Amino acid sequence: MSTSDRLTNLTDEHAFDLQLATDKGIAAQRAEHFDLGIAPDRWLNRWVKVHDDLNAMLSIRFKGMDVTQPFVDVSVTTRPLTSNDFAALREVASREYGPFQALRLRFWSPADMNEFPEVAPDLRALAAPLSELRNQPVPEGLTLSPTPDDRHYVQAQAAYGVVDAQHPAHGAQASLISREDLQDGIEAGTMFDVMWNGDWSGYAGTLPGTNHGFLTQTVQELVLAPHARGQGLGPFLSVLLAHHLPDDGSVLYGTIHGENTGARQAALTAGRVDFGGWNWLPMG
Repeated sequence: MSTSDRLTNLTDEHAFDLQLATDKGIAAQRAEHFDLGIAPDRWLNRWVKVHDDLNAMLSIRFKGMDVTQPFVDVSVTTRPLTSNDFAALREVASREYGPFQALRLRFWSPADMNEFPEVAPDLRALAAPLSELRNQPVPEGLTLSPTPDDRHYVQAQAAYGVVDAQHPAHGAQASLISREDLQDGIEAGTMFDVMWNGDWSGYAGTLPGTNHGFLTQTVQELVLAPHARGQGLGPFLSVLLAHHLPDDGSVLYGTIHGENTGARQAALTAGRVDFGGWNWLPMG
């Protein structure tokens, strides 16, 4: 992909951020929807100066759309953040969004997940060109077939339930795709049933788009049924997807919570690269 094409994609990806910085109509709609008694102009995104060499786009968000969990999101910066920026960033965020009483600030960094001891990891971005993943073999008996409908959705729910019971933190790190999103993948032709020795054994699916400026197939679901877990099959789901997705120069892209060590290790083993992620910085 050329630099100009990537810049065009990045511009499109951040168009709504820019609209939220100037569109007072949307700001008024947000103020009315969340009904917190905060003036509409305070809901606008802000392009702010943090340091002489650092500007950032800030916005107010709510985790899970829960008004009791406000946070300040840093969606764009003119350079990567360092720990030396945190104090000034907190100060600016508090000044711009003080009425919301946000307790955390979320920012992207290409740095290693353990680079900043004072922050907590959120989602990590892992990707690899489909052309590279296609070069890898897969175990005999493990295949994909196009998902025709949601007949196995309840089994997928049960699969998540088993993992949640074994790992209580998992429920906050990953959740099953909705039936509506499953249908989107079916209609796009990029949602597949995982078959292991002839039996339905999970879902693997993506949707086409762009992320970080790259043309991507973005992972929507990777789940194995209990009978297929613990056999080292997880990493091969990414490889199988690469074999079945269009050969159009795309990257297999997906986000995994930094503390979801099993899923993250499976992606890394498959050949996907962790190139950065979002982090939570306490405001206080």
